[in-house]
Amino acid sequence: MTLFSAAAFALAASAAFAQEITVTHAQGETVLPDTPAKVITFDIASLDTLDALGVEIIGLPGTNLPEYLSKYSGEDYLKVGTLFEPDYEAVAAAEPDLIIVAGRSSAAYPELARIAPTVDLSNDWADFEGSVKRNSQVLGEIFGKTAEIEEMIAEFDARKAEVQAAAADAGTGLVVLTSGGEVTAYGPGSRFGWIHETAGVAPAIEDVEAATHGDAISFEFILETNPDWLFVIDREAATAEGGAAAQAVLDNELVAQTTAWSQGQVVYIDPVRSYIVNGGLPALTYLIDQVGDALAE
Repeated sequence: MTLFSAAAFALAASAAFAQEITVTHAQGETVLPDTPAKVITFDIASLDTLDALGVEIIGLPGTNLPEYLSKYSGEDYLKVGTLFEPDYEAVAAAEPDLIIVAGRSSAAYPELARIAPTVDLSNDWADFEGSVKRNSQVLGEIFGKTAEIEEMIAEFDARKAEVQAAAADAGTGLVVLTSGGEVTAYGPGSRFGWIHETAGVAPAIEDVEAATHGDAISFEFILETNPDWLFVIDREAATAEGGAAAQAVLDNELVAQTTAWSQGQVVYIDPVRSYIVNGGLPALTYLIDQVGDALAE
């Protein structure tokens, strides 16, 4: 066999083993010719899951990384802009096999898809848990890690059942986000609705949107709602913008009269995993654990 024919045979054999992967995602379908080897992600939730799976990436945004993913801030990984503004030239120069966007970066999908195969793994607030699982399964399929993802989901479901059992007798809860000294409430079907829908905490208000019209709430509103539990996400702590801490914002005579405050049932939800990551399966498992641990105390 000549050198040329041997090379041709090897190429043909490689092509035969390569298997196209069709990925259905939030902005359509993307066909991958094979398992990607050079991955850039603009989605921290996907990075959360890929890291747990041991799947390497080559590039990501250079800001807003949580501490537990801090290794990706090192020089071994390309920095390709921000979550909102990709550096398209840097992305193109990296010649990735796959680009992942979601949520904050989803608007960049059309431009990034011109550079390389791109998938949008945005979460669905109306079915947050379901979308987190589906997006994890997509990543498992792409990288040949289906068994590992199903094991992670099984562990998550087992823990969820325990937390829901504890929540059944825990009373009502109100979820609030503090930002710039203001407080906003969230309920079922919102970005933080998983506290009700997945953890099983009964909402102190069924329709928060109707009650607040999406506006910031007053401390009188919190007192009138009088939740048994107050679940707090501190945006300043998540973004390191240096504003007033959530505990300082809420520490006043009105909130102090609520059952949640007087009984010491105020839970400061991990701000980075809930606000910045906001969707990876390992991150959601951590958050469910946090709620479960609080309810068990």
